[in-house]
Amino acid sequence: MPTQRTLAAIVDANPHATRVLEDYQLDYCCGGTRTLQDACAERGIDPSAVLADIELLDDTTQPTWARLSARELVDHIETTHHRYLHRELPRLTALANKVASVHGPHHPELYRVTATYSELRLDLEPHLLKEENVLFPMIRQLSDAATSPTVRRGVINNPISMMRVEHDRAGELLATLRETTEGYKIPANVCASYTALYAGLAELEADTHLHVHLENNVLFPAVLAADAKVQEVSS
Repeated sequence: MPTQRTLAAIVDANPHATRVLEDYQLDYCCGGTRTLQDACAERGIDPSAVLADIELLDDTTQPTWARLSARELVDHIETTHHRYLHRELPRLTALANKVASVHGPHHPELYRVTATYSELRLDLEPHLLKEENVLFPMIRQLSDAATSPTVRRGVINNPISMMRVEHDRAGELLATLRETTEGYKIPANVCASYTALYAGLAELEADTHLHVHLENNVLFPAVLAADAKVQEVSS
């Protein structure tokens, strides 16, 4: 049954489904292994309504990541999602500080938005560096090792487990931002910078959800399976 498909499988089959799942606030990245039925039950949502909205989308475009090897997927994540974060995180910091200084007295929730966003950035930037300098090179080495891996058996499990934990924390902070901003609802009579901040945070949330989905539900399972297979061949 369609409702018994996992959220991750739904996104892999139709990348445009991320829009619908975001609208219904269904976590397809850290919570991608849950079925649509279970995820909807937790939020009191009718899964048939979600499926109906997904069916209205264009599903003819195969997701880019569906045809990528683990090595190619690592390159894609770096050039797409990491590059986006390296550019966007500093910009949003400056924007958040500016908006809070001007509008904070009348919209005190902005102080919590700024503090939560600052914590998110402090978590994400070292996370990106750990992936770029430790985990991703290990994945490339594993991909290059047909029968003689340069990465010892099981070693790659540890950084992957750490990344999953850090993904969960990023998801929690993004959820706090969404709650604090009431879904990035822009108050009346605010400046263009206020609008730009909330639009930027909403975009950051969507991009990070897809980023985490690609790692948690596509890249990491493929890498762990490849690691196990290489070790079987070499043992």
